[in-house]
Amino acid sequence: MQARYFADLTVAIHFAYVAFVVFALPVTLIGGAAGWRWVRNRWFRGLHLAMIGIVVVEAWAGVTCPLTLLENYLRAQSGNATYRGDFIATWLHEAMFFDPEPWVFTVLYTTFGLAVLASFFVVRPNWAVASDAEPYGKAT
Repeated sequence: MQARYFADLTVAIHFAYVAFVVFALPVTLIGGAAGWRWVRNRWFRGLHLAMIGIVVVEAWAGVTCPLTLLENYLRAQSGNATYRGDFIATWLHEAMFFDPEPWVFTVLYTTFGLAVLASFFVVRPNWAVASDAEPYGKAT
């Protein structure tokens, strides 16, 4: 029973990871156009790029996401059903009854990763570090 709760927690973490990767790009583009300073934060942008980078590398390497593997393991330990494939492919299949070849997801992840990388040129991150005397940026 306890393994099932950890499996559910793993799904929640996995969902949050996917949601951040997907929604951070449009938020960055909208925020750049709207003048939101926080979308230029180097930690936010770097984390976003690193997270999609991990997904792209996993896809190109043919590696199943560790969160999917962990959830499957925990579900098996609790006697529940496990996924056939990876997390996103399974949920897309469930949502749309769409069962593409694995290479389709590799192309999609790579294209999305390139879009995130391109956003660095459209909405440039603020790489400057505030000095100790001005912890919140340049004084006016």
